[in-house]
Amino acid sequence: MAKDGFTPNALAVQLGQFSQAGLKGQRNQDFFGATVPDGSALRLKGVTVAIADGISPSPVSHEAAEIAVKSLMTDYYATTDAWGVQTAASNVISATNSWLYGLNRRSMPERAELGHICTLSALILKGHTAHILHVGDSRVWRITGSSLEPLTNDHVTPVPGSRPQLSRGLGLNQHIAVDYRELRVQPGDVFLLTTDGVHEYWQPKDVLTTIESASTLDDAAATIAEACRNAGSHDDLTVQIVRVEALPESEQLTDLVPDNLPLLPLPEPGTSLDGFRIVRKIHENNRSHIFLAIAPDGKKVALKMPASETKSDPAQLRRFLMEEWIARRLSSPHVLRAAEAPEQRSGLYVLTEFIEGQTLRQWMRDNPHPTIKEVRDLAHQMILGLRAFHRKDMLHQDFRPENLMIDSDGTVKIIDLGSTRVQGVEEGQARPDDAILGTLQYTAPEYFVGDPPGPYSDQFSLGVVIYEMLTGRLPYGADAARVSNRRDRARLRYRPAVDAENAVPYWIDDTLRRATHPLGHRRFTALSEMDRALTVPSPGSRSHARRPLAERDPVRFWQTISAVLFLIVLILLARL
Repeated sequence: MAKDGFTPNALAVQLGQFSQAGLKGQRNQDFFGATVPDGSALRLKGVTVAIADGISPSPVSHEAAEIAVKSLMTDYYATTDAWGVQTAASNVISATNSWLYGLNRRSMPERAELGHICTLSALILKGHTAHILHVGDSRVWRITGSSLEPLTNDHVTPVPGSRPQLSRGLGLNQHIAVDYRELRVQPGDVFLLTTDGVHEYWQPKDVLTTIESASTLDDAAATIAEACRNAGSHDDLTVQIVRVEALPESEQLTDLVPDNLPLLPLPEPGTSLDGFRIVRKIHENNRSHIFLAIAPDGKKVALKMPASETKSDPAQLRRFLMEEWIARRLSSPHVLRAAEAPEQRSGLYVLTEFIEGQTLRQWMRDNPHPTIKEVRDLAHQMILGLRAFHRKDMLHQDFRPENLMIDSDGTVKIIDLGSTRVQGVEEGQARPDDAILGTLQYTAPEYFVGDPPGPYSDQFSLGVVIYEMLTGRLPYGADAARVSNRRDRARLRYRPAVDAENAVPYWIDDTLRRATHPLGHRRFTALSEMDRALTVPSPGSRSHARRPLAERDPVRFWQTISAVLFLIVLILLARL
C-alpha cells in the first residue's frame, strides 16, 4: 500500500455517510450503500455509491429502497466486464424495476401508491469519469468552487396545495427511463448524494463550511443532517459524501491479461511451446505472426505471437494482449473463439480456434458475380456476428473482407480482434484510445471527424463489404478514406450499386445506401432492421422502383445526353 493507505496508480476515495429516520419511532424509508472493490473489479467496474428513498404513503417502500440499493451493489459487479457503466447499471436498474413492479401488480394492483416504490440515485466512479444514474427526487451534487452544483433533475409533478407527486420511480411503471450523464473528475472533487429531507432544508454555504472543517466525512454527513433537522425537516435524512483522493495514472493490464510474460523468438515448425506442437506459419503482417499448432488434446489451434513492430509499440502490445480476453467473452458461431490455454505460459502469445477455410476476400475473387441469395446468406451471418460484439458493448472497428473467414461448412466467422473497442475497458483508461484502428476504405466517417463511434460505425463497414461483394467496388470510391473534417464528409456522394453491369435490386441498393450513410444517425437503428431490409423490400422503397437513368446508370445517362447533343449539332450543321 502507498502513503495514506491508497494503492498506487488506482482510483481511491474517502466516504462519509449518515442516515436517520424522520419522526421518533418512525421507520426509516431511506436506504444507502457504497462498494469500494479492489483489483480488476476496481478497474473495470469502479466505486459505486447509491441512495434510495421510499414514498411516504407506502408501508413497504423501505423494502423497495433496500432492494434497489442492494441489487445495484451486487448485481452491477456481476455483469460482464465488457459492458460499460451505463449499459451494466441501467440493465440492473431495469431488472430491479421489473421485479418491484411485479410485486406491486400481485399484491396491490389498484393502490400503486401503497406498493414497493422508491427513488434511486447512483454515483459510479470509474477511471477518470463520474457516471450519474438517477430516477426520482433524491439528488446527486458536486462541489464546484464555492457552490453546490446539482447533477440530477427531480422527476416530480406539482400538486396544488400539496407536496409534488413522484412522476418517475422504481416500481411505479412496467418500464423505467433512467437519466444518465457522465463527467470527468479530478483528485479533490467532492460529490454528495441526498434525499429530499436533506436538500429541501439545508443551507449550501453551511454545507461547504461543514465539509471543509469536519475531522471526517462521516462527521460532516451527521452535522449536515442535524442542521436540516434543526431547520424543521421531519422527513428521513440521508447524506453521502464522496471525495476523490487519487486517480489511475496509466493503463495497466496485469489484472486482465498476463502482460508480464517474456517475448519469445518465433518458433520453428516441429518445435513445441508449452505442449503445443508448431506445424507451420499460416499468416503474418506488421502486427503479428500466426502459426498452426496442435494442442495437447490433439485439436488444431492458431497460436499468435506479436511482431517486432507490436513489441516496440506499447499501445499495439496492449491491443494484442486483449485479443484472447475479448474472444473469451464472446459467444457466437460467427466470431473467432478462444482456445483452451495452459495454466502457465512461458511467453507472450494468444490461442484461438483454427479455422479451415478462406477469407471473404478470396471468396470474392473466386466468385466475382455472386447471386443475391449467396450475398444475403453471408450478410446475415455477418450481422449475427456483429450483434454478438454489440451486445457486449464492443465495436469490432476493423470489419473488412480480410477479417472474415468462411469455413468448410460455409459458416462466416469474424476474426482479428486486435482493433476491438471494449467499452468496459475503455472507460477505465486514463487516456482513452482514440486512434483510428480500422482499414481506411471500410472505416466510418465519424472516426475521421472526431465524432463518437457506436454500433452504427460497424454497420457502415458491413454495408461497404456487402456493396463490394455485389459490385466489386466501393460505394464512395477512395473519397471516404480522404475524409478529414465535417466538410469532407458532407461532400461524400453515394454511387448507386445498380448499373449496366450489376443487376442489384433497387431495394437492396436502398438498404446499402442507408447503411453506409455518411451520418451515423441516418443509418439503421439496429442491425436486425438492416437484416430484414436486405430480405424484404420496405414499403418506402417501392416508390423508387423506377429510378431516373441518371441515378441508376450515370455513365449511360451522360453517354445518351452526349449522343443526343451530337445529333443536334449534326442537324444544325446540315441546315447550315
